[in-house]
Amino acid sequence: MKLPLALLAALAAPIAQGLVLGRHNQAYNIIHEPDKRDLLQDLITWDDKSLFIRGERALMFSGEFHPFRLPVPSLYLDVFQKIKAMGFNMVSFYVDWALLEGKPGEFRADGIFSLEPFFEAATQAGVYLLARPGPYINAEVSGGGYPGWLQRIKGILRTDAPDYLKATDNYMANIGAIIAKAQITNGGPVILFQPENEYSGASVSPFPNKKYMQYVIDQARKAGIVVPLIDNDSYPGGTGAPGTGEGEVDIYGFDSYPLGFDCGNPDVWPAGNLPTDLHKTHMRLSPSTPFSIVEFQGGSYDPFGGYGFDQCYKLVNHEFSRVFDKNNLAAGVNIFNIYMIFGGTNWGNLGHPNGYTSYDYGASIREDRYIDREKYSEMKLEAQFMRVSPSILEAVPGDVTPGVYSDNKGIAITPMLSNKTGNYFVVRHADYQSRDSALYTLKLPTSQGTVAIPQIGGKLTLSGRDSKFHVTDYSMGDHTLLYSTAEIMTWQKFDNQTLVIMYGGPGELHEFALKNAIDVDNVHGSSVAHEQRNSSVIVQFTPTSERQVIRLGGLTVFMLDRNSAYNYWVPVLPRDSSAYGSSVMNPDTIIVNGGYLVRSASIDGTTVSIQADFNQTTSVEIIGAPESASKLSINGNATPFKTTSDGTWLSTPDVDLPTIKLPDLQSLDWHAIDSLPEIQPGYDDSRWTKADHTTTTNPRGTPLKTPVSLYGSDYGFNTGTMLFRGVFTASGDEDQLVLTTSGGTAYAASAWIGRTFIGSFDGNKDWDTVVVTHAVPRLRAGSRHVLTVVVDSLGLNENLTPGNDDMKAPRGILDYKLQSSSAAAASNSSSSSSSSPATPISDWKIAGNLGGEDYKDKFRGPLNEGGLFFERNGYHQPSPPLDLFAKASPFAGASEAGITYYTAKFDLDLAADRYDIPLAFAFDNSSTAAAPAYRALLYVNGFQYGKYISNIGPQTEFPVPEGILNYNGENWLGISIWALDGDGAKIPGLSLVSRAPVLTSRNKVKLVDGPAYSKRDDAF
Repeated sequence: MKLPLALLAALAAPIAQGLVLGRHNQAYNIIHEPDKRDLLQDLITWDDKSLFIRGERALMFSGEFHPFRLPVPSLYLDVFQKIKAMGFNMVSFYVDWALLEGKPGEFRADGIFSLEPFFEAATQAGVYLLARPGPYINAEVSGGGYPGWLQRIKGILRTDAPDYLKATDNYMANIGAIIAKAQITNGGPVILFQPENEYSGASVSPFPNKKYMQYVIDQARKAGIVVPLIDNDSYPGGTGAPGTGEGEVDIYGFDSYPLGFDCGNPDVWPAGNLPTDLHKTHMRLSPSTPFSIVEFQGGSYDPFGGYGFDQCYKLVNHEFSRVFDKNNLAAGVNIFNIYMIFGGTNWGNLGHPNGYTSYDYGASIREDRYIDREKYSEMKLEAQFMRVSPSILEAVPGDVTPGVYSDNKGIAITPMLSNKTGNYFVVRHADYQSRDSALYTLKLPTSQGTVAIPQIGGKLTLSGRDSKFHVTDYSMGDHTLLYSTAEIMTWQKFDNQTLVIMYGGPGELHEFALKNAIDVDNVHGSSVAHEQRNSSVIVQFTPTSERQVIRLGGLTVFMLDRNSAYNYWVPVLPRDSSAYGSSVMNPDTIIVNGGYLVRSASIDGTTVSIQADFNQTTSVEIIGAPESASKLSINGNATPFKTTSDGTWLSTPDVDLPTIKLPDLQSLDWHAIDSLPEIQPGYDDSRWTKADHTTTTNPRGTPLKTPVSLYGSDYGFNTGTMLFRGVFTASGDEDQLVLTTSGGTAYAASAWIGRTFIGSFDGNKDWDTVVVTHAVPRLRAGSRHVLTVVVDSLGLNENLTPGNDDMKAPRGILDYKLQSSSAAAASNSSSSSSSSPATPISDWKIAGNLGGEDYKDKFRGPLNEGGLFFERNGYHQPSPPLDLFAKASPFAGASEAGITYYTAKFDLDLAADRYDIPLAFAFDNSSTAAAPAYRALLYVNGFQYGKYISNIGPQTEFPVPEGILNYNGENWLGISIWALDGDGAKIPGLSLVSRAPVLTSRNKVKLVDGPAYSKRDDAF
């Protein structure tokens, strides 16, 4: 980091010693030139090795979690606690501008869009935050986070174009001020701030546009951001790194997605995709800042027509985490953010065209917050090890050198060496793809010289697609391991005893040596052997499903197999009422063995209290209870226990799991209303918006191919389905309509002349703009007709590459020709000299979400509703006027092309205060490929929570969280069916399904009680 010369002189000594900078009391609320950046605060500082938090070196193990993808603020703490339980100490989050400023100049961050509950939950859980508000975020959201009205900006987005910069000012001032209040300097959780996002390449000059980046940085500083600024280059290219001049950040970081996004081939790890030069790359690009990967692959996105997120999880699974995460840590990465750790849901049109409603991502925590994925447990082992190994921040990564640390050249070993604090060695296969097991021995440097390991005999085993941390001279308080081939989950000092938990794969041989060891006091385990050698005790064991224990004076070692280690939790004990505890890297804890999840623990006088969740009856073991404690409380209930021979407490809490009874959706009292009245004779469209723009400011749609613009954004319609009506007088010769529409990949479009259906584009997973020729029935010459076109928009494109302005790709009708096919053919013939002109269509009107950018439902935000009749009238909200509906069921459906909205009420009576019961709506997709194509919108209590596309998929199950669903009362379910074919469509089946319930200690979930139906006087 750069400091003023006068301050540098005063602080030179402590900086040279790697100490935290002293307090600097001057207030800084001004913009700082890059070459004269003052010390803005002293709570978060850094050197070349790591961050310091309040003077303590800190490795930041972080996961990505977006609050806007979980619009139930009372569930934030649940997710934070699950992340904290992994051993993570930070969460990175995006903010979606499009949700907060749906109308230019009107910033709204209240209700479900308020960030304050997110900050409060992070603080309550003891998790720090990296704020990433953009203005551009990408993030697989519509427009990459840009509000749709930016399509009307003439200037190139993500450049210093004056109109674009001005457009960002209101948002950045407001969101910056909100985040500034939540900084650690104000007692909040925010410790890092990222201006812009993945600003790494462009198709326009200059690049990097340093004036633009400096403008965004200045916006943050003007808003009161004083914590360090970090960036995330899309790849390690060095853009914005310190020392690059104007527009530079404080800490350089980049993104890495080494396996890509091929969920269709989840077993394939492409050759050459494991980076082996990460540390050298960092030293070349930003040697003065901590090594930061701001986004590292934690799963994969999946597009419409994809393979489903379970396949994505198989691609980026626990084996991936073992090999790739440890490769990063071996390179010295110490600000390490996993994207995503919890994905959430693209509810209410917030997604982009290359992603469906689910944003599960194959992340460690499922979309419905379930944690049954092995990757969660694997990453927990990694993060817990990092948390008790602060010396790794002082170690210097070295090169992978075959034959130096092992005679098996098929084994790759990356050293991290330190003269003071011990050494780390990350072992993997030289061919990282290998599924074969390999035997090997080690030659590792220690304080007692180079040691050949194992010393007692035998060989070590490295299973396929595996990686391990071996350590030498590893300090554990008063004890030091000369070496260990078994991996360490954690170590803790309890009263007069230190406990270390080691683990290995089942059947593997492992060995460790304890320096200056005294006699062995106790051994429990069938495979444990030990001997004294060179003033050390050498212990060898093979992990089994039964815990093995050895006690060496004041040190107790638990030796586990990996699957058993997954069951251990290390909750941080609060300090001074703060959930952050006594230390960033090695806080005071107890250890709990058992349970689905251990959220937190505390010690109050003689009582040890834990908050835990259970998905089955199981024993719970408390390890490390202080000698002064004599009582156990689990979830607020006094719980009896017995003391084991290992000195731990063993209890069996009462776990009573209910049988879940859910309503049969097919038997509900369904009502229906035609949601395409626009094709009925005499329909009144006088309230529709006139499409009368003869030009457009949208450079992606210039020049217009139609007499007037039929782009939704030109009229303030930026989300959801749009409808278009044009009037023409038939010549009598027309027999085809050539229609060019655009709605994003997998969109659909249908057209009618009067009540006559002339055809649909049913959608294609790869096409975002389509030219379709529809046959037109014989029309009487001179007769007047209305053409109605429905176009589904699946969101606006992202805008990753400045200069392309991809976000401005218009949605709507791009071109049309109503004409005679023979005349059209003749006009295309080189021998033709004349042809009949196309029939003109005039008096165009457009309908989108009611009010457009003056959207009606401020509670659910600007993206929740589209332009269909039932949406414009608010019938998707609870308690619609059923007297306007007819009795009809979506399971019977309709017999012709069109759009019908169905609604029904149902009650739930679930024991939500005690149990977490994830629910989802599941569509039956077992019908044949020849079944009529349709697409459905799923509305739950007014929130759009699903886009189902029968002929493209892949999503058939749509989780809806408690809080959106009322678990103890009335719910309104809405389903729109857009029948794309002339034979109509119906839902073959739809059911409400549940995961196994979990007895939970989470906070009570508060109902997100959005407005119910009320008549909209301006609806049409």
